[in-house]
Amino acid sequence: MENQIQTLVISILPVIFAITLHEAAHGYVARHFGDPTAWQLGRISLNPLRHIDPVGTLLVPGMILLVSGGGMMFGWAKPVPVNFSRLRRPKADMLWVAAAGPAANLFMALIWAFILKLTVSGPDNGYTDAMEEMCRVGINVNVVLMLLNLIPIPPLDGGRIAVSLLPYRAAVAFSRIEPFGIFIVLGLLFTHILDVILLPLLGLVLVLIRFLFNL
Repeated sequence: MENQIQTLVISILPVIFAITLHEAAHGYVARHFGDPTAWQLGRISLNPLRHIDPVGTLLVPGMILLVSGGGMMFGWAKPVPVNFSRLRRPKADMLWVAAAGPAANLFMALIWAFILKLTVSGPDNGYTDAMEEMCRVGINVNVVLMLLNLIPIPPLDGGRIAVSLLPYRAAVAFSRIEPFGIFIVLGLLFTHILDVILLPLLGLVLVLIRFLFNL
């Protein structure tokens, strides 16, 4: 139990930033392409408090991290409001708005890897082990969220990217599964089908990051 609590404490910061900055990126890119909705509501912010959902950002990820011993993470923030009809080219620009979240997670994974490299290269102190563990959690959580959100099931970002790329009629038909999408994803998660899909990709991305930073 003590190890689980320690894992939870170390994981809080990486998890909060992974989820909340993902959402902020959507709002920033939406504003760039013509939809100021998130900006007008004060949601384009690096302040995690503006994006935290008590259940999705804290309770659910915390419980999953405790139960899995840090081996699994799933959660969400308050969705940043995007009015796709206000984008300059709604269907085309949807791709960039959707891709912004996973791109933010990739960027954060690289930042945590850089900090890890500095930590392991520097002198040991009383915080070295905890910092190393926090960085590893930050890398893993961000890569998992990036890959998870790229699954082509609406309302995940990958689903919106697919809608943007499909021909109009196919896109309309495909978008109709969005109300059921989260239930499909949860079913895949808890039946471990997602493991079969994501674990090979996760391993590949982590190997590439370790190679890039010589970790």
